[in-house]
Amino acid sequence: MFVSVNDTTHVKNIDMTTTEKKTITIETTVNASPEKVWKVWNTPEDIIVWGTAHPDWHTPRAENDIRTGGKFLYRMEAKDGSFGFDFGGIYDEVRPNEYIEYTIGDGRKVTIEFKTTGNQVHIVETFEAETENPVEMQRAGWQAILDNFKKYTESI
Repeated sequence: MFVSVNDTTHVKNIDMTTTEKKTITIETTVNASPEKVWKVWNTPEDIIVWGTAHPDWHTPRAENDIRTGGKFLYRMEAKDGSFGFDFGGIYDEVRPNEYIEYTIGDGRKVTIEFKTTGNQVHIVETFEAETENPVEMQRAGWQAILDNFKKYTESI
């Protein structure tokens, strides 16, 4: 949005747009060792089991090169075949059992902290919101995936 000011001798355009990105934080505590949490979070065979936000969806394929500079790619699809998309990016920083930072293919940033206390790991995931869907819808979807991760990890 631009606002123009005109006083017969001067015209001034003032840029009123904002480029500030909204961030969303989700979290859970998993009752498992940090080694187990890290393995399940990063192993493609596990990701395809827990990596979904809704029972009508699935993740039929996952690739993961968990190292700084490595890439990941998950294929997410509606089980009825009506829609699907690839979710991927590049790891900016990886500290095993502690921290992951990556950039999604569309340029948004994500951080994940794994905080261990005894035989529990508290996971805090923060991501930049996209502009196509409402923030609460995004929060609910990412939280559902994180909840699936917790349930699956604690069940195996």
